[in-house]
Amino acid sequence: MSRRCQVTGKIRQIGNSVSHANNKTKRTFNTNMRSARIYSETLKRYVSMKVTANGLRTIEHNGGIDSWLLSQAPSKLDSRLRKVREQVEAVQKAAK
Repeated sequence: MSRRCQVTGKIRQIGNSVSHANNKTKRTFNTNMRSARIYSETLKRYVSMKVTANGLRTIEHNGGIDSWLLSQAPSKLDSRLRKVREQVEAVQKAAK
């Protein structure tokens, strides 16, 4: 899997390191990636994902992984998260 956040879609960026003498050399700005296990209240299990620190804050801001998944369009989600979203929808429909 590439170094892409499954929540925000952030990837590494390329730029220049500029010295005091204004010499420029190529460098990369890596994302703050973490392998995280986030607990799903609806599924009653952990969901593993590669996410940036900003992505974790986004999930917490929206009230957890379940509410964040349901607020996103399936076309904008990673393939693994699409399956989790379908499972969350199925469990919530069965509970009603």
